Amino acid sequence: MSELAFRTLLYRYFFFGWLFRDVATHDIYARAAAWAHNKRQARWLPTYLLRWVVVGGVMFGLGAACDVLLKAPVLSTLFFVPAAISVSINTVIGALIIGFKTLTDPL
Repeated sequence: MSELAFRTLLYRYFFFGWLFRDVATHDIYARAAAWAHNKRQARWLPTYLLRWVVVGGVMFGLGAACDVLLKAPVLSTLFFVPAAISVSINTVIGALIIGFKTLTDPL
């Protein structure tokens, strides 16, 4: 078994696209199999949500510390921007969680 590169592991730790299969390809049986696979893999979405909540909270805390304690507003933007981006990522993950729980089989 080959070891994955650190960059690949880091990518897979924060981004979940590699877990899912494309439902819009091949014949109806392949789409049904892909949909079932994606529903099973959706169980990992709360884990990714938690990771991004922690990253966003830590980045926000570091940005606030830079702004208040160090009086360095330019440096604080290096932390506030990733915190703001994590909010949109968490919104997407939340929508996916709701979608996988409520949507019926599209086939």
